[in-house]
Amino acid sequence: MDPIWLTVAFVFGFVIRLTGLPPLAGYLIAGFVLNFTGAESGEFIEVVSDLGITLLLFTIGLKLKLRNLLRREVYGGTLIHMAVVAAIFIVLLMLAGLTDAGLFKNFSLKQAALVAFALSFSSTVFAVKVLDDRGESTSLHGTTAIAILIIQDLVAVVFMVATSDQLPSLWVFAIPVVLFAIRPLIFHVYKKIGHGELLILFGFFLALVPGAELFKFVGLKPDLGALVMGILVSGHAKSKEMANLLMHFKDFFLIGFFLSIGLNVTPGFDIFVISFLIALAINFKVILYFIVLTRFGLRSFTSYFTSLTLANYSEFGLIVASLAATSGWLPYDWLGVVAISLAISFVISSPLNTYSHQIYNRIRTFLGKFETKHRLLYDRTIDIGDAEVLIFGMGYLGSSAYDRLKEKYGQKVIALDYNPDTVKYHREMGRNVIKDDATDIEFWEKVKEMQEEKRQVKLVALCMDDHKSNVFAIKELKSIGYNGRVAATAKHEDDIKQLQKLGVDSVYNLYSEAGVGLADHICHPKK
Repeated sequence: MDPIWLTVAFVFGFVIRLTGLPPLAGYLIAGFVLNFTGAESGEFIEVVSDLGITLLLFTIGLKLKLRNLLRREVYGGTLIHMAVVAAIFIVLLMLAGLTDAGLFKNFSLKQAALVAFALSFSSTVFAVKVLDDRGESTSLHGTTAIAILIIQDLVAVVFMVATSDQLPSLWVFAIPVVLFAIRPLIFHVYKKIGHGELLILFGFFLALVPGAELFKFVGLKPDLGALVMGILVSGHAKSKEMANLLMHFKDFFLIGFFLSIGLNVTPGFDIFVISFLIALAINFKVILYFIVLTRFGLRSFTSYFTSLTLANYSEFGLIVASLAATSGWLPYDWLGVVAISLAISFVISSPLNTYSHQIYNRIRTFLGKFETKHRLLYDRTIDIGDAEVLIFGMGYLGSSAYDRLKEKYGQKVIALDYNPDTVKYHREMGRNVIKDDATDIEFWEKVKEMQEEKRQVKLVALCMDDHKSNVFAIKELKSIGYNGRVAATAKHEDDIKQLQKLGVDSVYNLYSEAGVGLADHICHPKK
């Protein structure tokens, strides 16, 4: 069956991708189609499914920044939102259960609570795709959305551990000692391992051996071990690179999970009707996200885009529902409801996110009425004063560009970076760097106001690693009527052509220009 499920999964994933939706919705449909033809979920799919979930949790741990999670608007907003959503769904499901018909026959409060809990999550896969497509993964609303999702994922992991059918052994108390003992060794291997396939293999090793297998040995959930191991090594400089390398493996293995859901559920008409009604409730989740986040002092802009990014149900909700169904606490038909609701929520959420900026521009005045008087310090638009040169992205290239341009423009040069650690480092080095990012619409409006006041920015240098963020910034510059010079960096030929087509004055090819620079350095060595 392996060639068959690979073929069916690809066909449906590809077709769904052409519509602009995440392919995972296609994998769910592929599972239903395979089920309809009489196929069964074999051992191979189950192994792939388990591996996908393990890698998902490990990569989440690799990207985890405790500083982002400890913001009260993140952990407080997440827990309040989940509690309210779950409570409302429990009430609605129990009211529907009074009919005692169809899926609601003998429907208990425990079952209602499990379904409601599963529906309180939002999709990490969808959010990452949306943010990446819009070039906003490094924005404040992007990092806030991801932090909220990580809190939700941690809640799911706690649930998975709490519902384990066995008590951990006494060896569980040795886990922290073992992990912190091997951490220096892991970091030493990191330094020696390079950047190729060994780094990928090392990632699998960390997730599956000292992570999953170690926790399994002491009676804890293996998935929890993968998450903890990811968190343990997340502070290393290569962790982000490892997460990026493992991302496609994780996505591939998760195909098995989505297929297994469809293969274990036979959806009927009543399942589709209930799923559609539940999917419509996604609008309530968005409104509630916005209200909760603004109550914590976030701008309406940040709250709006964070809320739309989370406008869906979650693959983690599916994991929770799958665990409940496997344990016999929930009929498998309800797993189908959660799965189809997830797919429909993607259909609803996709166009909302595609036209999110246009929608925001139309309702921004109304949304602004929900802002609190006390704004969070880090969520305020920055006044760049009389700056004539703006540099976005303070990596190696941006830092070099800043130092060179400062020789000509002096204090008229201002650099911007989204990473507070990067900003702190450069400020300590004496550079004029502020925390902001190129995807903040309200920042560009500040630039527009400067132009109207005849305080002209003469040059914008886009040195960000993320090409899509550079493209977003260029489009915003065009939208505000900016007529100064724009320079940008790119790594690939098609990216260069796109930047040139958008009207960028100077495009710096990181590969070819570096070669030219090396040749010049060889031919004209500095004495």
